[in-house]
Order: sequence, then C-alpha cells, then structure tokens
Amino acid sequence: MYQFLVRHAQSSSNLEQRVQGQLDVPLSDFGRRQTLALATWALPRDIEEVWSSPLARARHTAEAIAIAIGRKVNIDERLKELDAGIFQGHLWCELEKTKPEEVAAWRSGDPSYAMPGGESRNQLARRGCEVLRELGQRPAKNIVVVAHGGILAASLGSLFARINNTLNAEGIAMPSPLVLHNASVSLLEWPGPRLAILNNIEHLHSEGVASIDQSGLL
Repeated sequence: MYQFLVRHAQSSSNLEQRVQGQLDVPLSDFGRRQTLALATWALPRDIEEVWSSPLARARHTAEAIAIAIGRKVNIDERLKELDAGIFQGHLWCELEKTKPEEVAAWRSGDPSYAMPGGESRNQLARRGCEVLRELGQRPAKNIVVVAHGGILAASLGSLFARINNTLNAEGIAMPSPLVLHNASVSLLEWPGPRLAILNNIEHLHSEGVASIDQSGLL
C-alpha cells in the first residue's frame, strides 16, 4: 500500500505564528490556493481512500482532494494535532515573554514534556503511530491521510526510531527532527513501513503557492 501523508494547507494561525494545537481554525486564503494544488496533484494517483483529522484546517484540505477524485473524507479523531494546553491560541512571541520557562522546556525537545494542560510528544506519537499502522493494513492500494505537522513528524520520528533501534535508555523514541511544510506530501509504503518520500512540495512550486516560512508551528 502507498500511504500519502499530507500536512494541511496554510491556516490563518500559521500565518500569524499563533499556536493552534487542537483549536479549530480555518485555512488562510493562501492555504485555500494550496488545496487546489493538492487537488491537481491527486488526480492521476488512483487514490482509493481519503482520511483526515476532524479539525477544519485538515478536513478542508482533505475535502479539496476528495472532491477532485470523487471520494468521501473519512474522519479519525486520533489524527488531531497535539493538545497544546495553555499555549493554544497565543502568539509564540507572546509566550516567549509570559511563559519563558515553559517555552524553553518545550523547545528543549524533551519527548516526555507536556505543555501545561496539554500532551507530550510521546503521547502524540503513540496515537499517531497507532492510526497509521491501522490504516496501513487496509485493503486499499493508495490512501491519503491529511493531518498536522506535529502529529505527522512525531509519528514518523517514532516509527523509524523503532525500526532503526534509536531509542533512549527508557525505550522511548527521541524527539523527531522532522519539519513538514504546509500542504507537503510524504509517502509511506506498507508493509514495512518504508519512507519513500519526505516533505515534497514540488506540486506547490508548480502552482506558485509554496510556503516554507511557517513550517515549524503547531
């Protein structure tokens, strides 16, 4: 099976450099243009199923793909972005001033650290890996999974840390260094998994809608 992993198109909060987490924010105007590029990308690929996070920025990205290929969008709650707790809805520049210790702890990359009121990267990777493995066992040959930068990066990092036996002393996958751009496409091949493509945005360049400046935001 080919499992195409798509990070949602640019959202209004990506544009503002605001922490989204599990807040339900819309796509930006530029993000809506990116969904059209993804729809064009999907047309020749014989995609049989489209799966998505329920959050609007991912769901609307998935809907653009699904409409183009005549499929429906299947929702899985486990594909939601990281619960960013008290960080959600705040600008990063504000948090650096008001919550400097918490921001430093998050940016340290400690996979067990959870933002106050939220979840850790380990918790995020656990549910992300679970759903990707389940979808990897479906009979469809080609599926699209539309989700978020945090959960996709954490899941890929955890999957391949385990495959390559790069766990820490406690048996926990260390934080993923992966960065996925808005509306990017990565490809997992199952059984395996094998990572065949990572963070491809060629389809965005061809339509003049590539944007990499907000890639690291939740």
